[in-house]
Amino acid sequence: MNDLLEILENLHPEVDFETCTTLIDDKILDSFDIITIISEINEEFDVVIPAEEIVPENFNSAKALHELVTRLADE
Repeated sequence: MNDLLEILENLHPEVDFETCTTLIDDKILDSFDIITIISEINEEFDVVIPAEEIVPENFNSAKALHELVTRLADE
């Protein structure tokens, strides 16, 4: 989880990613951020996020994103 938080904090150091649950809903993350996050996750965790998983629910919080990465890594 710490590696994921580091990726997110590099994008937006002003955001408390440990508690925020509305990253998409409140437009904290934009489409460019999502592409960057997907790329960083692919490099850092060797996980490919398929298009059908790129939905707001999976990117609204660091916890949801971590759960997605963990689930995909286990597949």
